[in-house]
Amino acid sequence: MLTFKKSNQNKELRKRIFAEQLYLILAAMFIAALVGSNLIFQKFFSWDFFGIKTFELSVGILAYPVTFLITDIISEIYGAKRANRVVFSGIAASFFMTFIVYLADVMPAASWSTINDETFHSVFGLSGVAVSASMMAYLCAQFVDIQLFHFWKRLTKGKMLWLRNNFSTFLSQIVDTSLVLGLLCWFEVISWDLYWLLLFDGVLFKIIIAALDTPLLYLSTYFIRKKLGLRFGQEYRD
Repeated sequence: MLTFKKSNQNKELRKRIFAEQLYLILAAMFIAALVGSNLIFQKFFSWDFFGIKTFELSVGILAYPVTFLITDIISEIYGAKRANRVVFSGIAASFFMTFIVYLADVMPAASWSTINDETFHSVFGLSGVAVSASMMAYLCAQFVDIQLFHFWKRLTKGKMLWLRNNFSTFLSQIVDTSLVLGLLCWFEVISWDLYWLLLFDGVLFKIIIAALDTPLLYLSTYFIRKKLGLRFGQEYRD
């Protein structure tokens, strides 16, 4: 009996260690994607979507769908409280990154530096404005995403993962894209003439990616539940 009890305790301990390690990995990936997107946003690219539509987008948008996928995984497995904790951690990391970039920008370049002051400033000089605008919009969008995700989860009694994943992400991406573009136009980072084009392209791109990542969400949460011994829709409790 003692051996059986000790075996169960060891099993539960292993599950707890796995759950906490996975949470840290997901949080690290989220923060890296969020900080990275705010550093590279000034480069724009065109993407021909199978000849149907040509998108005009900032390269910073490439990392954003990853952040919403990660918060959906965390919301599904760990609950809203832990998802919100990761979001606020990411925002804090972004503002800290802005402070580091500001210090780097004001430091005079050495005469032999391969990157001079003008080049560095042209690439990173707007990071403070971008992060401020992005984080204000992102905080609203992630709050909408997490709240709607759990609203649909309660409404469907833990079923229909595809519905809460897509409906919460679609609406939150509209909030995020419209707010961040509006703030960037307000700060004259981009022209108001480009607002509607970038808004349409940004929202449509994010919706397409959100729909495409649904199988990945199902697959990842399936293996995590299996590892933690959770039922479909059940959340891990430490």
